[in-house]
Amino acid sequence: MKRELLPFLADNPFYTKRFAYYVGRRCESATIKDIANELYLDWKTVKELDKQYMREKLRRAGKPNPKMIGIDEISIRKGHSYRIVVSDLEKRRAIWFGGEDRSEESMNLFFD
Repeated sequence: MKRELLPFLADNPFYTKRFAYYVGRRCESATIKDIANELYLDWKTVKELDKQYMREKLRRAGKPNPKMIGIDEISIRKGHSYRIVVSDLEKRRAIWFGGEDRSEESMNLFFD
């Protein structure tokens, strides 16, 4: 059996790239559950199309090469569980989330 590759199909062969883009854009302003209900799709399908959209956005953004960075921490849950956020201050976007806490060892993960 021969299967043709069609460039306009998304990673999921049941949907076009254009539809995956539409779903991804909608997920920026609404929840996955809301989009699934609106488009009569399964929650997992919407989640996969959204992940495909995000991968494409990351690919187009390219590798960050910041001249100035900002470092902050965010609380993950109540208590003292933190992660580090590194941002490109010129482009005003986050470029790295990570670490196990807010220690110097966790910050070294970014520089490595």
